[in-house]
Amino acid sequence: MSNDASLLIIACGALAHEITALIEVNRWQHVSIQCLPAELHNRPEEIPGAVKAKLNATGKQFDQVFIAYADCGTGGMLDKLLEAEGIERLPGAHCYEFFAGTDRFAQLHEREPGTFYLTDFLARNFDRLVIQGLGLDRYPELQEQYFENYHRLVYLSQGDSADLLERARGAAAQLGLEFEHVMTGYGQLKESLIRVASPTA
Repeated sequence: MSNDASLLIIACGALAHEITALIEVNRWQHVSIQCLPAELHNRPEEIPGAVKAKLNATGKQFDQVFIAYADCGTGGMLDKLLEAEGIERLPGAHCYEFFAGTDRFAQLHEREPGTFYLTDFLARNFDRLVIQGLGLDRYPELQEQYFENYHRLVYLSQGDSADLLERARGAAAQLGLEFEHVMTGYGQLKESLIRVASPTA
């Protein structure tokens, strides 16, 4: 795209920190970001409608739009919307895959299908999004039911925060799961945004 072409990134709120950091470090003055609530992941069927509403409200103000979501549990409905609009999204089924990379995520999943994943955002907001989001603060007896098929928690870290690492360890202990830490960096999120946002000669 040219230096003057404006780009809107409609993103999951869980990616706001990483995308903003990429915009700043690359000095993408032509790029804007607008986020939808991360809590939509507890109601993935609502994601396509929320993306559509944001597109209708702001999309025509920009030369190009990119959707910073994977499929994220929408069962292909997000892809159906974006295909009709001619808009691209992040690769993969979910953020765990594009952070870890498709091949490495497949290896993690094959080694232990019963894995619960955390990113930096989820480690930082574990109580709000997981414990409170699933109602485990009110009904702790549901924890065994929700997590009976999980054996391991893998923390896919984007940065090197000792605080978040400790929080992720605490989350694993709270859920009674084995803990593993995998440093991913920004993975395919970085690759995808550099490709769509970097001006072409």
